[in-house]
Amino acid sequence: LDWWHAGRYCEQRFAQLLFEPQDSEGASFSKLLHSHRIGGSVWLNERDDVLHKPKWRRDHIVPVLVFGDKTDTKYVKVLSDFPALPSVTACAHLQWDTRTQEIATIFSYAVPAFINEFQLRGFVDEEGFVRFALIVHGHHSPYLPVFRADGQWHHFCVTWQQENGTWAIYADGKKRASASGLCAIGPTAPQAIYGQGTFIIGQDQDSLGGTFKEKESFSGNITDLHIWQKVLSVEQIEKVRSCWVVEQDLVFGWSSNTLEVESTVQEVTAQFLCPGPVEECRVFEVGSSGFSYASCLQSLPFICRYRKDAYWQLKKAQLEPSRSLAGRVNTLAERTVPENVFTSDVQDMNLSVAVGALDVLATVLREAETPVLESSDLLVVLQLLKQVSDVEVQEGEELEMLEQLGQYYVEVIELILEEQNIEAWSSVSQVIRGPMAVVELCDRMVSHLAPLLTAGRTKITIQHGNVGLRRVMVKNMWFGYGSLQRCLSGAGSSAAFQDVAASDGGQKYLSTVVGTAVISSALLSDYQEISTSVRYRLQHRVQVPLDGNFVCYLWFLLHVSPDAGGMWSTAGCSVVTSLLDSTACFCNHTTNFAVLLQVYEMQQRTTKEELTLQTLTFIGCGVSFCALIVTFILFLAVGVPKSERTTVHKNLIFALAAAEALLMFSELAKTNQVVCFTVTACLHLFFMAAFSWMLVEGLLLWSKVVAVNMSEDRRMKFYYVTGWGLPVVIVGVTLATSFNKYVADNHCWLNVQTNVIWAFVGPVLFILAVNTFVLFRVVMVTVASARRRSKMLTPNSSLENQIGIQIWATAKPVLVLLPVLGLTWVCGVLVHLSIVWAYVFIVLNSLQ
Repeated sequence: LDWWHAGRYCEQRFAQLLFEPQDSEGASFSKLLHSHRIGGSVWLNERDDVLHKPKWRRDHIVPVLVFGDKTDTKYVKVLSDFPALPSVTACAHLQWDTRTQEIATIFSYAVPAFINEFQLRGFVDEEGFVRFALIVHGHHSPYLPVFRADGQWHHFCVTWQQENGTWAIYADGKKRASASGLCAIGPTAPQAIYGQGTFIIGQDQDSLGGTFKEKESFSGNITDLHIWQKVLSVEQIEKVRSCWVVEQDLVFGWSSNTLEVESTVQEVTAQFLCPGPVEECRVFEVGSSGFSYASCLQSLPFICRYRKDAYWQLKKAQLEPSRSLAGRVNTLAERTVPENVFTSDVQDMNLSVAVGALDVLATVLREAETPVLESSDLLVVLQLLKQVSDVEVQEGEELEMLEQLGQYYVEVIELILEEQNIEAWSSVSQVIRGPMAVVELCDRMVSHLAPLLTAGRTKITIQHGNVGLRRVMVKNMWFGYGSLQRCLSGAGSSAAFQDVAASDGGQKYLSTVVGTAVISSALLSDYQEISTSVRYRLQHRVQVPLDGNFVCYLWFLLHVSPDAGGMWSTAGCSVVTSLLDSTACFCNHTTNFAVLLQVYEMQQRTTKEELTLQTLTFIGCGVSFCALIVTFILFLAVGVPKSERTTVHKNLIFALAAAEALLMFSELAKTNQVVCFTVTACLHLFFMAAFSWMLVEGLLLWSKVVAVNMSEDRRMKFYYVTGWGLPVVIVGVTLATSFNKYVADNHCWLNVQTNVIWAFVGPVLFILAVNTFVLFRVVMVTVASARRRSKMLTPNSSLENQIGIQIWATAKPVLVLLPVLGLTWVCGVLVHLSIVWAYVFIVLNSLQ
């Protein structure tokens, strides 16, 4: 088969086209092929990069005009009104008759004022090349070689524009000739090609619409002729070559209804395999054990490759006693479902056969008494779905039939994803990579529904139970929690993902489970997919008794390693916001998406405990805020003597009060993204300022303990730079470098899943370390001082009394200075060990 059909053949049998053997395997592989009498070239799969769509060729059913021998009677007239053409492009697929070397006219356009107004002619030269010449306003370009006269189909395009008389000839997607000055009459600029003329295919007009000559007539086959009122770009010409019509500025489109065909010209409807964007495909040379490339259209031998574990699982499924779903389907309809996926010859389907087969299959599956699917039945159904998704939908097909196909397809998928079939999915997990294979099949299927979208009908929605698809220019699909997830959970390895990219590393990772519906999204332009960024929100459907967080994932196939199948990945996706009931994600390209729950081994707090912690925080911060405000007012009103100490206290009080006020109301802000971002930045600033002033408190204490050679005025400037300047710098740098990942997913605070959190934790740990050292030094000085005083004042006191005085001398500064220096925050490190530490942490720090 050709490369495309070979790949499809293997895929429909749950195998893959052979991948490139490793260097060490080449010789033994050649030997094996020789033993099976296979020589020459064998098709190879290509190790494409991830997220690559398989190469796809378009079977195009079109009217082909067959011009037999050269005569003066055979012609085809185009029944279209042509406007004036200041620019023009004409393209067609052409099969040249190699029996003659005389000049042949592919088309001629004549107007009353000028017979040779626009014309394309060619002949075969002595070296076996077809040479083309373009004629505009009677002016002739030179004959230049464009493609080989090999009897094969070739695609050509000719372009001309009035400005500078620039022209070009393309063949098989490549520019073969171009120049300017065609039809530049003296000093005047070229005229546009006149409108309202007569366009004849296959003959040169010596009078308007007639007087043909046998020796100048065309011999060969022609199809897909299109004419545009503009010069197409190289990319557009490549599209046209692959049978995608560029609608913009199209003057004439190929159709039997717009042609007047002379009776001796044969008109046949042929299945035309359009050239694809890549014509060369990889082959293995059996004799030399080397690799090369060959035309993808060639029919070559090929080998379907199974992974060993998948092959044995497939054989086992075939040998199991079956209630034969295939048998029941085949008794209700013409033989459409293969009994055995190994021995049956899978035929290409047309639309009506596909609709009929799915209709019967859906009927059998939805019968109430229908038993649970056996693994062999599931394989048969999936094989049929593969065939249907590969159906070539032709232009002009009945649209009602297309819609029926979509309805039945979705219904069959819903029925095979029912919960009772989990065991069947598990038993063939190696063969079909789990139920995500269904998502991939649906994705291909949706592309067939393009003709259903028209100017009058801009959207389609087809739904059955938990599975649906929708097209509104963009194609979307969804697989509800009720269908895919149950099968994913029961399909063994499919649920045990090992991607810990989004974990914060502080907990033991257990597993990842699908926590929402699975959706698929793709954007199509001219029937071809183009990648675009997407933002979506999915509702959570999973409740787990373990700690975890929701992460945005995409599903992709691993073409690099054929054994790996597909996998979930976080590549290019990030969480925008995550609430209790839903998560919003942003991904930089379209594919299949879900929000997955990453589960960690950690004591899960109950809703009651979470509520208690929130209440304690609110009460503690509320009491603390009131006390701080009263203290601040007293400092201002009562006339406390001005000193370094009171100034530092005032700044610390202000920073802490602002931080705690924001903290109390931060929960209300998380519904609005902008407000939440602002609150997070202000919380970061004020908490950072509070810690900086705690550092200043430590430095002030140090200056009292150890003499510092600095004037009080200079010291205060240094304290202000440390207390307010440092936080402003830290917050400013963090915002500048991490603006998009600054805020956490489900509350208004720094993102703990990225390095942003270190913009707070890093400076805090440094400040706590400095203040711990200061406290240690202060306590030492205080204890030494207390011991000296005790010896002087009460030299004869008992040992017990002296120890008591020293313990109090130690405890007093510790109790006073722990909150002032912020050292109560150290217990935050222990929070993940037990809920008790969470209560201790909140009580100590909300009342700081």
